[in-house]
Amino acid sequence: MRRSAVASAALAAVVVAGGAVLAVARPWAPSEAEPVALELEGDLAVHDPALVVGDEGEPWFVYSTGDLRVGFGAPQIRRSDDGGRTWEPAGTAWDASGDPAWVRDPDTGIAGVENYWAPELVEHDGTWYLYYSASTFGSNSSAIGLATASTLDPADPDFGWTDQGMVIRSTAGTDDYNAIDPGVVTDDDGRPWLFFGSFWGGIQRVSLAWPSGKPADDAEPVTVARRSGVPDPAIEAPYVAEHDGWYYLFVSWDRCCAGEDSTYSIHVGRARDVTGPFLDKDGRDMADGGGSLVLGTDGARIGPGGQSLSQGYLGYHFYDGENGGAPRLGIQRLGWDDDGWPVAR
Repeated sequence: MRRSAVASAALAAVVVAGGAVLAVARPWAPSEAEPVALELEGDLAVHDPALVVGDEGEPWFVYSTGDLRVGFGAPQIRRSDDGGRTWEPAGTAWDASGDPAWVRDPDTGIAGVENYWAPELVEHDGTWYLYYSASTFGSNSSAIGLATASTLDPADPDFGWTDQGMVIRSTAGTDDYNAIDPGVVTDDDGRPWLFFGSFWGGIQRVSLAWPSGKPADDAEPVTVARRSGVPDPAIEAPYVAEHDGWYYLFVSWDRCCAGEDSTYSIHVGRARDVTGPFLDKDGRDMADGGGSLVLGTDGARIGPGGQSLSQGYLGYHFYDGENGGAPRLGIQRLGWDDDGWPVAR
């Protein structure tokens, strides 16, 4: 269950996912440095982290899938004041009074929603856009919702997310895609794009419009990545990042959310245009099952996935084989090989 976009090519000198005249969530700073995995401590029990790396001296934030026990299942918030090493709980995006009314509407909402999954954070023109998934496990009767705010920080007196309603939905028995796991990227013309999807028809893209943050007129989903030739066509959690003139589509393959039995892994393809086609290292189109491995199970780090990127850092969750398969936050700075492909430790 996941998520998440980045910077436009026009902003490459400032930011590069999540993305010109636009500011974006989780700005992407190109780096040719060797990959470095951060040693983390504190409250790390997250799924589907939306990572926002602060500028020098500023806090880092992670928004993640909501906990059923608190905040009406609203996205959880964690904060780091030491450059992403130590993480402390910072509350939730909203409490029961802020629960999105449209989700509970018996005529237009999504029945059975208990918590909100796989948030995505994008900044545009001084406003933060929080995209989130409303669904139930194993169903494509789903929707992506939107809230806006002026700050990510619950300690800021101006903190507070305003419900902006539904962005896009899918209906079981009607649509061949699943409207969860949003990721937003802005292209070099300043146009935002939503990538989303899980299982069913694979990963979709649809054009958005600022300042609403919702689909442009007559926008229709187009498939950009799917699994093929495998018994379990599991693919989800799209995240698009621009780097050095390429758009990179990161996705999670295989089984999430099963503790030590999870088989999640992070794969990637790239394209010169944000609309694709996204090809892997071997030239295979991700729409036909392509995708090159970035990060997989390694020892006690089981099933990494649900990724996002910010200022050259990859955030993800994995299942800790030294702690009974408990979910855990992982962060590492990506490197880049000589052919321009991302490298993780």
